[in-house]
Amino acid sequence: MRVLAVDPGLTRCGVGVVDGLPGRRLTLVEVGVIRTLPADPTPRRLVAVDDELHHWFERHRPEAVAIERVFADTNVSTVMGTAQVTGLVMVHAERRGLPVTLHTPTEVKAAVSGSGRADKAQVTTMVTRLLGLTTPPKPADAADALALAICHVWRGGTQNRLAEAAAAAPARPSRIPTRVPRSSTAVTAHDPTRPTLPKAPTR
Repeated sequence: MRVLAVDPGLTRCGVGVVDGLPGRRLTLVEVGVIRTLPADPTPRRLVAVDDELHHWFERHRPEAVAIERVFADTNVSTVMGTAQVTGLVMVHAERRGLPVTLHTPTEVKAAVSGSGRADKAQVTTMVTRLLGLTTPPKPADAADALALAICHVWRGGTQNRLAEAAAAAPARPSRIPTRVPRSSTAVTAHDPTRPTLPKAPTR
């Protein structure tokens, strides 16, 4: 399975492509960072990122796409740029009919290092080891994208297969008995066939 993973960002957007299957050796295909100038207008920066993403998709023909999930942050402008780039990646994937999976940073750290609290240095070290690289990938955005791709190969692929199997399985009839609403059995008006009970004497 070939995974294209994106660590979204408007100033620096990490992109990594990895080949692999769960339980088998992983292979680095390409890694890089798409950069834009903060001084440029946002529309121009988005077009630049979109153009570069197009080349990545066309060059590598991935089978799945993984994106780091966006979380709220104190820096609103950073979050907005990250969300905008995430949208661009989703559009490219959808146009090609590719499945998209969002992974949280904690999921990625746990998958790669075994701990959801691992720092960037630990994650980079494990990425270097797992991909058999001679030098650690730099900058951090590149290492994050590769960690995301590794996480998806090991976790996302299984999740996608489970979802596909569930969607393809025929619907089974429920074995839970249907309860009859009380309103359908309750007597709401006088029924002449029902015996009338005598009223209790009043004191």
